[in-house]
Amino acid sequence: MAAKTSTTYDSLMKEMRAGQYRPIYILMGDEPYYIDQLSAYIADNALQPEDRDFNQTVLYGLDTTAAEIADLAKGYPMMAERQVVIVKEAQNLRSWDKLEKYAEHPMESTVLVICHKNGVLSEKKAGKFVKLAAVSGAVFESKKMRDNELPPFVENYLRSKGTAAEPKAVHMIVEHIGSDLARLVSEIDKVLISLPEEGRRVTPEIVEREIGVSKDYNSFELRDAIVNKDSLKAFKIVKFLDSNPKTGSVYAFLPFLYSFFQNLMVAHYAPNNRSEESVAQTLDLGAAWKARPYMIGMRNYSASKTLQIISKFREIDAKTKGLDNPNTGANELMKELVFFILN
Repeated sequence: MAAKTSTTYDSLMKEMRAGQYRPIYILMGDEPYYIDQLSAYIADNALQPEDRDFNQTVLYGLDTTAAEIADLAKGYPMMAERQVVIVKEAQNLRSWDKLEKYAEHPMESTVLVICHKNGVLSEKKAGKFVKLAAVSGAVFESKKMRDNELPPFVENYLRSKGTAAEPKAVHMIVEHIGSDLARLVSEIDKVLISLPEEGRRVTPEIVEREIGVSKDYNSFELRDAIVNKDSLKAFKIVKFLDSNPKTGSVYAFLPFLYSFFQNLMVAHYAPNNRSEESVAQTLDLGAAWKARPYMIGMRNYSASKTLQIISKFREIDAKTKGLDNPNTGANELMKELVFFILN
């Protein structure tokens, strides 16, 4: 079948679930989670269990050579439809020229999987291997997720497990775990195990119990306090963070709050911003109720004030990186930011 020079995780999984495997897979990038998921699926499903002993080989880049990989890939399967050769930690592999030659005429009965983490496989390092492999195979770049992509990832993962989640619970998980997808999935799985068979729904109380993050002192609660101009609650949360540094810091809270005010500015200047439905559509929120904080925000913060707040975020962000800030701590900067927003 014809291959594209690049492809997506979902499209590859769809092919493989249909029993379609390509001669070469180059799985590369800075996000190891998808590389591990794809290579594990091939290892577990491309061959029948009884065929794996003789037809599946796992190599490591530091312990092998391109010539050895190419020789293995050129071999024929033993009493099976195909053989599988998986090269893990391929970023440690040297002298790619032999694989470049193999990619010109790959074996149809071989599934060669190259797992290259911590960056992409460049032409300087591998020559024309990537371009040649893409002709009959698949090249997949696994990129790190941006902060605003993490909540939808959690929601989709839970949905795939037949489970719903309250928005606050999703943000608590993301805020506490961060962008390490493997750890994120591991913690979600821990939550899933604790749920009953019926009425599977993840709530803030469950996240607090199973993952250990506070349902009352987090960026979601701080955002709502700021949106509603509840100064007492906002500074109570900031004070809690100051006393409990392991719970969170300005570094974790800045992106979430900054994203809200960026969206709020867009909402202010949207052609139609009178209803939750229209604002949700403008901001691509997926559901009208998700626009509710922005409707309140537009009432409490004018467009000019919102622009000033965005500018203040940039100033605070620079200070957290040490620019024009010799000794002010992160929590003091958070207090300065929150005071500026609310006044």
